[in-house]
Amino acid sequence: MSGAGAAERGLVDGSGIRVAVIAGQWHDVIANGLLAGAQREIERLGATAQVVPVPGSFELPVVAKVALESGFDAAVALGVIIRGGTPHFEYVSDAATSGLTKVAIETGKPVGFGVLTLDDEQQGIDRAGLPGSKEDKGAEAAHAAIATAVTLRELRTNA
Repeated sequence: MSGAGAAERGLVDGSGIRVAVIAGQWHDVIANGLLAGAQREIERLGATAQVVPVPGSFELPVVAKVALESGFDAAVALGVIIRGGTPHFEYVSDAATSGLTKVAIETGKPVGFGVLTLDDEQQGIDRAGLPGSKEDKGAEAAHAAIATAVTLRELRTNA
């Protein structure tokens, strides 16, 4: 859901949906923008949320898994990974992406992917939902998680 091809974020009835927002703390300006966007969208959709801070993106999968196993209906994983001069970027990006995918499949619950993998800081500022940003990836991740949780609830109710 990015750029010109992004789907419209319509209104989804998220009432009764409990969301764990797992928020990486690395790069506070961008991270805080992502978190604020996710919180605005969760409130707009009528869901409830608990914010769980973690040091960085590498820690997102394990905390998301425990949150979902403890009863949350969805998780929103927010993080910032900026490319540097070492392979660290690739390792952390792959671990976060693969780990969060595995968590969603193993728990059968949605994980909204709000992890920004960036070449530079400006790309993050442009996507963090800050004043002047072109996109709000925190809100998009929250919307995706809640909409999917609602779909899963309907499928399980009608099965």
